[in-house]
Amino acid sequence: MAKTVRMADIARKLGVSTVTVSKALSGQKGVGEEMRLKIRELAEELGYTAPAARAEEKRTYHIGVLVSEVYIERYNTFYWEMYQKINTCAAKQSCFVMLEILNTAEERGLTLPMLLRERKVDGLVLLGSASGGYLGMLKEKSEVPIVYMDFYDKGTGEDSIISNSFYGAYHLTNYLFEMGHKDIAFVGTVLTTESITDRYLGYVKSLMVHGQKAREDWLLPDRDENNCCYEWIALPEAMPTAFVCNCDRTASRVIRSLQRMGLRVPEDVSVVGYDDYLYPGLSEIGITTYAVDMLRMAEEGIDILLKKISGQDYRHGVHMVEGSLVEKESVQRL
Repeated sequence: MAKTVRMADIARKLGVSTVTVSKALSGQKGVGEEMRLKIRELAEELGYTAPAARAEEKRTYHIGVLVSEVYIERYNTFYWEMYQKINTCAAKQSCFVMLEILNTAEERGLTLPMLLRERKVDGLVLLGSASGGYLGMLKEKSEVPIVYMDFYDKGTGEDSIISNSFYGAYHLTNYLFEMGHKDIAFVGTVLTTESITDRYLGYVKSLMVHGQKAREDWLLPDRDENNCCYEWIALPEAMPTAFVCNCDRTASRVIRSLQRMGLRVPEDVSVVGYDDYLYPGLSEIGITTYAVDMLRMAEEGIDILLKKISGQDYRHGVHMVEGSLVEKESVQRL
């Protein structure tokens, strides 16, 4: 039985990456016409057949998941849960998943992940962002397709799966106005991540729609420039009636900070979060939040990555997955 020709075989013969071969065979941009022609001619010569046309063949791929250590802490986090969803979706497609934790020294040193150095995977999911320099290095040196999960980056233009952060925070802030609140603060270090920035902008839009202006003293940081979260939130002297927090972890710290001042949630101050994910024990109060549809994000991310690996057509760019408001105990109607 003749050996099945893979895109990696074509790439090896021409001295290019598998990504280049995939783009050339699927008609995507980013490949010169001369090289596109060479790739197609060699593919025809070798008898390459796209996986979609080999219905009888059940192909197994190895998928890498890379996540920075700042997102993986001493107990379960949102990204551990997201990783498990990715693993589940990949298994349904007969794929194996391998996880690599990116430490700070490797990220600063622009070290290629071991999964890529040792060519262990056919594609990579980058979960939860990394520095601009590291993203650029991956874009340049990776020989396999990449999909970003829960963030996007204008500089690299890689395919991304994100929740609708702007609309989610807009919806949360509107909800607080509907509950009678007018003095509303935002908690999150803007510009640290794209998602926090988008959530802040959604909050600001809601203020504008309701005739309010964003106050500088009501924009409260929750982490430093290295994305390391503060244990306590520095609260303003003039207290708002409600806080919109960029995530549920931050919301739990806001609640503890308020309680340390002798304030009650929601009797004295209301708090909302984002994600609908919080490790048990971090908050005694159920936090009203905007739920991220992690399963749908994982499904879409794996689907796009497999299409990139196999050279099938797909919609390139940022793919946004809607979530939903979840009412719990942390908001009081005024």
